[in-house]
Amino acid sequence: MTSPPDVRPIVVGIDPDPSNRLALAWAADEADRRRLPLRLVHTRQAPPARYRTAEPTTAWDTWDEALRLLGTRALEQAEAFVGDRRPHVEVSVLLAEGDAAAVLRGQAQEAAALVLGSRHLTAVEELARSLAVAVPIIAHAHCPVIVVREAEHVPQQPPLLVVGVDGSPDSQTAVDYAFEEAALRGAGLRALYVWHPPLLGALDEQAAQEECHRLLSETVVGRSAAYPDVALHHEVVRGHPVKVLTEASAQTLGLVVGTRGLGGFTGLLLGSVSQGVLHHALCPVMVVPRPEH
Repeated sequence: MTSPPDVRPIVVGIDPDPSNRLALAWAADEADRRRLPLRLVHTRQAPPARYRTAEPTTAWDTWDEALRLLGTRALEQAEAFVGDRRPHVEVSVLLAEGDAAAVLRGQAQEAAALVLGSRHLTAVEELARSLAVAVPIIAHAHCPVIVVREAEHVPQQPPLLVVGVDGSPDSQTAVDYAFEEAALRGAGLRALYVWHPPLLGALDEQAAQEECHRLLSETVVGRSAAYPDVALHHEVVRGHPVKVLTEASAQTLGLVVGTRGLGGFTGLLLGSVSQGVLHHALCPVMVVPRPEH
């Protein structure tokens, strides 16, 4: 069945290594849950201008053809994988040329969600490469971006999603998305407000924590009425947001955060908490922008 032309797809970046399939599996399952089409995108790097020549056959031509064949094969294998896993999902493929971050950023403008894989994130070099692609995409995307580690992750039972809350408009949008995801998955939702005491200490710590509880309740309790089947647990936790959310991610289905929180520096592409959990979280991270972004 063909989807209407105005239906936004789930878009996933395809790795040529067939052993890296966790992001693709996540995207296929999400497309099936939401009854959306799935677009598989593989990008091959364009040749630098200084390597282009007038010769009919050059080393680059041979290399470029090899990359094209590799990309075509990667997309064919990925499409077959999705067909076996989720046969009812409508699949399209795109073999693009150019910078991967730029191509995927463009795809995110017309997507319901963008899914990226992230390999070997315990190694500093691989982490830097993965986030060099992910961060500029997430910072400018108009849709949720999900970063899935290519590493074994076993969520707890019953399933649970975690969402970070700080009272900012971005975190409110993240909470909406977290409730929706939890309802689609038949999962519970744990909403965490992480209170990080100021370096010099709070003048009235009890009052500060009471204000955190108030903001958390206002953010999540009203929304829970729209999702009566989602078991909600919410709490204020003292500590550093990145550390607390990373620890909470250990056995969860996913961690949901906004692109920015309160007190962020506008010159940064992403908020410090969002970047921190992308580095350290042990589960898929779902970064959700505000609609006006």
